[in-house]
Amino acid sequence: MPIYEYVCMKCEHHFEELVHGDEAPACPSCAAKKVTRKYSSFATVGGPSKSCGSCAGGNCGGCGGH
Repeated sequence: MPIYEYVCMKCEHHFEELVHGDEAPACPSCAAKKVTRKYSSFATVGGPSKSCGSCAGGNCGGCGGH
């Protein structure tokens, strides 16, 4: 079962949910059924990264100053 990210069209709450097929979950904040699946990036598993993720590989100083 994949985990999808959703946003509620009524209260704008953002949440993640495990879903079967095309079913749409109810908002955990207000119970509204009108939610939209957000597009998100995939997680990858691999070797060490040159970036901490917050500076996109630049020299932000917050992660050791690559």
